[in-house]
Amino acid sequence: MLSKKEKELLKGAWERLSPVARYIGADALLRMFTTVPGSKTYFSHLDISPGSDHLFTHGKKIVLAIAEGAQNIGQLTETLAPLQTLHAYLLRIDPSNFKHFSHCMLIALAVHMGEDFTEVLHAAMDKYLSAFAAVLAEKYR
Repeated sequence: MLSKKEKELLKGAWERLSPVARYIGADALLRMFTTVPGSKTYFSHLDISPGSDHLFTHGKKIVLAIAEGAQNIGQLTETLAPLQTLHAYLLRIDPSNFKHFSHCMLIALAVHMGEDFTEVLHAAMDKYLSAFAAVLAEKYR
C-alpha cells in the first residue's frame, strides 16, 4: 500500500498541518456539505455555517484523528477502533460519506498547502485517506 518513503512524507505533512487543523477540517467539511448536501443531516444539531465555532471544532477533531492515524499507519485499525464504533453504531453515518470526505480533504489540502502539495504527496495522501475511509467503514460489514 504505502511505501516507507510515503509513510514518512505523510507523517511530516500531518505534523506541519496539525496547527491549522481547524481551518483545513472546516474547509473540507464545507466542501462536502456543498457537494453532498445529504451529509448535512448528520449535523442538524450543530451550526455548520461558514465560520461557525461548531464547524471549526468538528473540523479540527477530524483532522487531528487523521493526523494521529498517520503517525501510526501500521496500526490504523487499532487507532481508529473507537471512531469505527462511534460512527457505525452510535452516529450511524452512511459509510459512503467517508469516501466523499476524503476527496474533499484532498482539495482542502491542495488549497491550504499550495506548492507544498506535490504530486508525490498528493498520491500518498490519496492512498492514506482511502485506507482511512476504508478502516472507518469496516464495522458496517
